[in-house]
Order: sequence, then structure tokens, then C-alpha cells
Amino acid sequence: MDVLVTGANGTVGTAITDHLGEEYAFTRLDVERSDETDAVADVREYDDIRPHFDRQDAVVHLALTPGTGGPDDRSLGWSQPQSDNLESIHNVYEAAVDAGLDSIVFASSNHAVGMAEVRNAPEVYHDTGVRAGHDEPHRPDSRYGLTKAYGEDLGRLAAEAHGIRFYGLRIGSVRDPEYDHPYGDAERGVEEGRWERGSDDYEEQVARMKGLWQSRRDLAHMVECCLDDESVEWDHFYGVSGNERRWLDDLEYARETIGYEPQDDGEEWDGPPA
Repeated sequence: MDVLVTGANGTVGTAITDHLGEEYAFTRLDVERSDETDAVADVREYDDIRPHFDRQDAVVHLALTPGTGGPDDRSLGWSQPQSDNLESIHNVYEAAVDAGLDSIVFASSNHAVGMAEVRNAPEVYHDTGVRAGHDEPHRPDSRYGLTKAYGEDLGRLAAEAHGIRFYGLRIGSVRDPEYDHPYGDAERGVEEGRWERGSDDYEEQVARMKGLWQSRRDLAHMVECCLDDESVEWDHFYGVSGNERRWLDDLEYARETIGYEPQDDGEEWDGPPA
């Protein structure tokens, strides 16, 4: 299968290609060249990216225009970078439909339903029974989350009006290899001098990640399930590992629908790697 990956140089892109590089023929597209990049183009420019969709079977859309606001930015104002990001989503979906691809896999985010966390933190990190199930409506916690929700909805239009399969992955927390464990964010905070190991802030980061973490291999497996699926018209799935205390909870649905069987569970870790 030939698969185009936009934003291939990033954390999620490398998780996919590192783990699935022998399973699929990837074309790695990014706005910046690297040793692994196959194509350099800006997703904001339709004419630049359109030729790279020819002879592809699927696209995994990860590219994000910088400056679209982070998950903690809850202001209601708009910005040109956010408009650019929506235009990028349009460009990728339009190119996929025009080139006759079979499917789009979109890197959505937990922040598309992030108010389930914001309104219940920090209790939600301690398995208090709060759950956002598969039928949770869009509850974006930021302008960043709003763009992800929009990408899911535009994907539904592409699927139902144009017949391309669409998979929105509401990714939890995927990290670079050195932080690919539920203590990763807490340990990075120690390295950056934001808190001390064992402090309340450190432990809260661990508790959060033990619910939200998706290991790199589980993320790649979820993408593989979507690429191999032929039954879905449009759907979304929570990108988390099999974490016992997860509050993003559609694991049974993902298992039954696309065969997602995560290997990792944040609760199995009782400390950072040595």
C-alpha cells in the first residue's frame, strides 16, 4: 500500500514510519527537508502538494501550521495561522478526493473533547469514574481543539459526499522516543527546572499521563488498523494505550470496529526507566 504522510518529520510521523516502515510504501512529506524526507511542500499551497497525492492509496495528515494556539490557549480570538491551518486541512482533503485515494487518516486530538478533562481536573487523573465515551460530542478546550473538531467534521463531509473513508484519531499524548513512557512529561519538567522529582506537580503529571499516554508502537498500530480497514465510512477513535485509568474510553469500540489491540498500559510503570 502506498501512503502519503504529511508532517512526517514530527513526533507522530516518526512513530508511524519507524514502526511501520516495512509494512507500507511511505512518501514522507514535510515543509522542511531531513534525511528521511521524500517530498518537501507546504500544505498551505494546494498546487505544491497536489502532485504528491498521485498513485497513493491513503494519506495520513499530521501537518499543523505553526501559531495556531496551544491546548492551554482558551482565548476566543482568531488568527491568520489558524485560518492557514484550516486551509491546509481543506487542501489535503481536496487533493485526496481529487486523486481518488481510498482513505484519509487525520491526526485529531483529545483536545477536540478536552473540556471533559478541564472541567474535571485533577480528579479525572485518579480514576474517579469520569469518562468521555465514543459518543462524547465535540467539547474543544481551546482554539487548537476547535481546529481538530473542524477537521473531523470536514472529514465527514468528504466521506459522505465524496466516498472516501475517513478516520479521525483523537490522539492523547504521544512523545519522542526518550519520553515514550507515562513518566515522560514529569521527567522533562525536572530537566527543565519546572519542578522536582516526587513533588505534587511531578506526581500530577504522572497521574495525567497514566490515563492519556499512547505509546509510539500503539499509535502506529492504530494507524495500521485504519489503513488496513475497509469497513468504516467515517469514524473517530481515542488514541490512548490500554491504560487502566483512561478517561478517553472507547477501547472496546475501537477493538470491535478496526481491531485495535494496544500492547501498553501506563499503570504497568512504577517509575521512569533507569
